[in-house]
Amino acid sequence: MDIYGSLKTYFGYDEFRVGQKKLVTGILDGRDVLGIMPTGGGKSLCYQLPAVMLEGITIVISPLISLMKDQVDSLNEIGVAATFINSSLEYEEFIFRINEIRKNKYKLVYVAPERLNTTVFVELTKKIKISLIAVDEAHCISQWGHDFRPSYIEIPKFIESLDKRPVVAAFTATATKEIIEEIKKLINLKNPIECTTGFDRPNLYYQVAKPGNKYSYLIDYLKNNYQDASGIIYCSTRKTVEALTKKLQENGLSAVGYHGGMEAEERQKNQDDFIFNRVRIIIATNAFGMGIDKPDVRFVIHYNMPKNMEAYYQEAGRAGRDGEKSQCILMYSPADIVKQKQIIQMDSVSDTREELQYRSLQHIIDYCNTNDCLRNQILAYFGETSEKDKCHNCGNCLDKSEMVDITVEAQKIMSCVYRVNERYGVNVIIQILRASKNKKLIELGLDKVSTYGIMTDYSEVGLKEIIMNLVSKGYMNITADKYPILKLTVKARAVLKGEEKIFHKKHLVEKQSAEDEKEAKTNKNVGDNFDKELFERLKKLRFSIAQQKGLPSFVIFHDNTLKQMAAYMPKDKEAFLNINGVGLKKYESYGEGFIKIINDYYTETGKEAVISPEEQPKAPARASTDKEKKEDRYKLTYECYSEGLSLKEIAAARGFTEITIVEHLQKCELSGLTVDWDRFLQNKQNEELILQAIDKVGLERLKPIKEALPENISYDEIRVVIAKVRHLENIEIELSQIERKTPPKEVLGILQAEKNKKTST
Repeated sequence: MDIYGSLKTYFGYDEFRVGQKKLVTGILDGRDVLGIMPTGGGKSLCYQLPAVMLEGITIVISPLISLMKDQVDSLNEIGVAATFINSSLEYEEFIFRINEIRKNKYKLVYVAPERLNTTVFVELTKKIKISLIAVDEAHCISQWGHDFRPSYIEIPKFIESLDKRPVVAAFTATATKEIIEEIKKLINLKNPIECTTGFDRPNLYYQVAKPGNKYSYLIDYLKNNYQDASGIIYCSTRKTVEALTKKLQENGLSAVGYHGGMEAEERQKNQDDFIFNRVRIIIATNAFGMGIDKPDVRFVIHYNMPKNMEAYYQEAGRAGRDGEKSQCILMYSPADIVKQKQIIQMDSVSDTREELQYRSLQHIIDYCNTNDCLRNQILAYFGETSEKDKCHNCGNCLDKSEMVDITVEAQKIMSCVYRVNERYGVNVIIQILRASKNKKLIELGLDKVSTYGIMTDYSEVGLKEIIMNLVSKGYMNITADKYPILKLTVKARAVLKGEEKIFHKKHLVEKQSAEDEKEAKTNKNVGDNFDKELFERLKKLRFSIAQQKGLPSFVIFHDNTLKQMAAYMPKDKEAFLNINGVGLKKYESYGEGFIKIINDYYTETGKEAVISPEEQPKAPARASTDKEKKEDRYKLTYECYSEGLSLKEIAAARGFTEITIVEHLQKCELSGLTVDWDRFLQNKQNEELILQAIDKVGLERLKPIKEALPENISYDEIRVVIAKVRHLENIEIELSQIERKTPPKEVLGILQAEKNKKTST
């Protein structure tokens, strides 16, 4: 059977993803290979497919038990005999598997690196034919990588011990050019075929958030995004994991924790609950995730800044492995820098390694503070150059903020640091600049320095943003001492002398492609163009099968495969096998059940396929089509509004959050449609309180308004009142009739009266 025949029969795919064919054919031709492919890029198929076609056994060296189990379960599901050898096995089961391997009962054997050079395993290798050795997560062999594992040093010794050297294949998702060279050298790859498919993950949205209160920001995000989808929250310490897990559970969110200090049984249970969708969110240290093959993670949030770009890319890359749109949010604060520097000092084994770790840390600090495209920052770190200045799918590219000159502000801050002899940290410097009456500040005499009170019209958040921007650009440093101190660098001199200007986003500092088309065609992604009701029925059947077999749902079929079924509605074997992700073994195991659901649905409803089987997805839709879709979306929302539904009912009917519904209705207003916002404001007393808060703090930002109100008043109520105010402000009246300093509440009254007058006329 040729490679395409095997690809379809076992894995259910018609085409290879970018880079896969080159690596597969290289292995089949007897060449060593090195694959650098992003998370979700299909690395495992590059050694699993040759393993099926080669005579003999493939040894897969893998670092994590969870990865082995998931991949072995998936392989057995598609009819490929596989097993694993690791510390989770009881002695009797271990001996049984060793004997089965000796009898050539398996095509793939997954082995933990710690087991390679044990007497039992070395003796076993002398009695079997090994056709291929695949080293997964190969970056773990490099002492300069972010995830060095001493056990990986045993791999070259194991390969050398074999009577006949087989083909060796190494794979990783995260490696700089230096680490790639070290992988080739340490594993001793022989003139390998190399394939780097690119580090871009177009379906992932990247954002750096700098909230004043991380927990409040997190709660707001979780309650308004992907309410029914899975997500991972990464924290830098076990203590933070435990505290955050407890708070989220108390807040009514479905969440569990995971870190290396937990009992193995509890850790495994929590991981399984997450993988099997029994819980929505897992809060974890970086001990979680390597090799977790859960495709439908819709968001990855870093509660703390990770230690370097490799770690961030790998952890963030656990989102959207099924190719669906997903979000990667990095929550950043200056305290994260100090925490990571302390971790480096505790973990460092040599001055050279410590220096390297500090350089790596600076890259992620720069990423958090850049105004440029975040995706391009990631690609540049891994040595890849983007042809576009903007990706239009990251927080910076979508941010329309005006850039302003902050040179004078920078000079004031640097002068303050200098005037206090570089002896204090960020918070004290901010207090001096803002003329704080803090008792300790006064006792230290810091109210007497010349820079005291020279930036009172700037918020604490704004000043902190400027300071961290200066740190990221190398004008100042933060020491890693017990009490982190701000220090000026040589670069600061040019700014202080006015020889160099600095620019930053105004709102943060203001006072008080073709490769994608190929990927889309290969994946046959139907987007939102599928029958939702049929999709839900197919999901129920999948869940039932998964429960019976004790497997995660995605091992049966991925969501994208079910969406294709709900779009093309295959009614026979031939059509069903044409669905992406359906191989012959999957059809034999489950095909008839899913086809019956589809045919019963057709008989019951008379609905035809959303996309005819002859139609295949073309290139990504042109901009005008995207606009038309948005307009249709707003129109559908307005139709629900016209039926008299409440905000909550419209959100449920449309499958959006209430925030999004408010935004849709605002768009409808701008297009000339009428929206009666009073319909959504049942509590007039709350409206009055919100208006009073707006009088005090303005309506540009939600958080200050929320903090000025009783806890029982929700963000949704605030948004509706703001929408009402902004709508009435747009009514065409003579602005000269209203004094510019009139408070918003009084403006509202005048505008409402004018609206009523025009309506009656």
